[in-house]
Amino acid sequence: MSKRDLKKYLSELNKEQLEEQIIELYEKFSPVKVYYNFVFNPKEETLLQECKLKIANEYFPVKKAGRRSKPKMRRSIAQKYIKHFIVLGVDPFVIADVMLYNIEVAQTFSSENAIKQELFYKSMFNSFEQAVVFLIANGILTDFKNRIIAIHNQTISQKWHNEPEFNAIIERFEY
Repeated sequence: MSKRDLKKYLSELNKEQLEEQIIELYEKFSPVKVYYNFVFNPKEETLLQECKLKIANEYFPVKKAGRRSKPKMRRSIAQKYIKHFIVLGVDPFVIADVMLYNIEVAQTFSSENAIKQELFYKSMFNSFEQAVVFLIANGILTDFKNRIIAIHNQTISQKWHNEPEFNAIIERFEY
């Protein structure tokens, strides 16, 4: 069914029928429920704190039953939250904060631990590039420029082998 066909179908329904369909969608499909719960009660700050806690836990896991858990360092956790926030229509400033926070936590971890996996550095570069593209697309680059430059400076001080790639992105928007 095309969007046009859907609009035609919905225009033929009366108010009660529309309400019934929306309630049925709400009860039947979890994403619809999540969306409406967010729309009517957008606790962005709570979502942000929960998200940051999960991201930090990927690198600095909480000790369980007296033993320390091993860091998983999964970029996918942050990506899942970012995608979810975009779908919900969360404020771009919040999304940008999460994007940069993910890189910053990873850099804090790498400053304290030797990382041998090449994929870690490539993944952090991809996150950095996506963040900069998002910031530019939403017209908020200047609001986050200091954090972007601080991330780049960390790649220099930690001697990341892919620092020139980070530098190339910085050079695109610096005059």
